[in-house]
Amino acid sequence: MALMNEPTAPYHSAQDALRVLELVARQSTGVTDAELARQTGLGAERLTALLRMLRREGYVEQVTDGAYVAGAALARLGSARGRDQALREKLQQTIDRLRDSVGAAIYLSRYVDGEIHISQYADGPATPAVNEWVDFRSAAHASAIGKSLLGQLDLNARRDHLSRHRMARLTSRTITNERLLMSRLDAQPPTVPVLDLQEYAVGTVCAAVPITAGSSVGCLALSLPVEHAHRLRQAADTLNRGATPVLLSLAL
Repeated sequence: MALMNEPTAPYHSAQDALRVLELVARQSTGVTDAELARQTGLGAERLTALLRMLRREGYVEQVTDGAYVAGAALARLGSARGRDQALREKLQQTIDRLRDSVGAAIYLSRYVDGEIHISQYADGPATPAVNEWVDFRSAAHASAIGKSLLGQLDLNARRDHLSRHRMARLTSRTITNERLLMSRLDAQPPTVPVLDLQEYAVGTVCAAVPITAGSSVGCLALSLPVEHAHRLRQAADTLNRGATPVLLSLAL
């Protein structure tokens, strides 16, 4: 179980959750919250919130004497057989729940072999996905997803990507100057969601937060019709807070 050491609240929460899960997994007969608090050093309020999240996600279960044991989701992800399918199903459940709580289409993206991949997404009649009128792989400079992923790469990797994908002007707001884009990426705090204010598509605003487990670069993003732009900041904050279960699934 490994997470990159990033100074964001979801990473800290996921790291704490991993410590709890490791302790629970070692005790086949169960472990009490008092024992978990003693061994992790976590405060009662924080531990209670983590255990509530872990129960909701199916990673732990509470037995009749109040002790916690490993849940079905942890067993499925911990098994080599069918792990990929189990992970995909677990992530889909999580981003479906995020879509409903945030009130926006949700996207899980990875940077693999020098390209952007939307690995999974959750939308619906009231939360439509953005119209991919330009391939996301060619629009990293313009989208929240792309800027979040590029921001996690080193300078050489960013330049390599931009050398293969010309920075085309997609809307009047699109950044097409490489030096300006690099400056914006360098100035982006890791704890603050990356925003796309109609830079990729007129009529759509987006936000993205980094989701990086181990050496894999990824992000979690949302999109909203521009008439809901007033909700973007709050939705992005909710997305950021909801990133912990996604990080946890990827790290297990």
